[in-house]
Amino acid sequence: MADLKNIGESVASQFRGLNGRHPGQWPLIPRMLCALGVVLGVGVLGWFFYLSDQIDALEAAEQQEVKLRDEYKSKLQQAVNLPALRKQKEQVGEYVATLEKQLPSKAEMDALLSDINQAGLGRGLQFELFKPGQVVVKDYYAELPIDIKVTGNYHDVGAFTSDIANLPRIVTLNNMNLQSGKDGVLTLEAVAKTFRYLDKEEVDAQKAAAKKDKNAKKGAKK
Repeated sequence: MADLKNIGESVASQFRGLNGRHPGQWPLIPRMLCALGVVLGVGVLGWFFYLSDQIDALEAAEQQEVKLRDEYKSKLQQAVNLPALRKQKEQVGEYVATLEKQLPSKAEMDALLSDINQAGLGRGLQFELFKPGQVVVKDYYAELPIDIKVTGNYHDVGAFTSDIANLPRIVTLNNMNLQSGKDGVLTLEAVAKTFRYLDKEEVDAQKAAAKKDKNAKKGAKK
């Protein structure tokens, strides 16, 4: 116990009177503890200013690796299924081409209007109204609404709507209103809509209008 007391007293004595003295003149134990503190401080600072950034970069690289692996698997799957995808693309192209054939050109619209009219007359219906409206130009096609009002018996009106659906060109009946009159006579009011291709001049006009609108929006943002 006496030896431990003496050792403790010896160590404690080395920490007395350090104020005002240069660290290089301190006794051994204070200098060692000071050096250890400096080493620990440098380690802590290195952790915060260097190692932490390296760890963040490593984690980011690991996340990027996972993302690249997923992209690789996805692209590998696409490569394996490439023949099937090409076949599906061809089928979609054929389907689109089939639908495009059902759209008349601008020059064929008169014939289509005549077909709609003949579909009603052929079923013995009486047209009270057949009025083409204003053409509505969309991005890739034009839409023509036609207000129609026909009268006839139940079976003839039903057959007329079926004939419209089976026309070689696309025609839809919208806003249908069916009313019953005397002697079983029905009155059908509807808006028939048919669609056609845009001709080259209309396509060019659409592109010019879209470009003008885009430039106007850019100018407004500035």
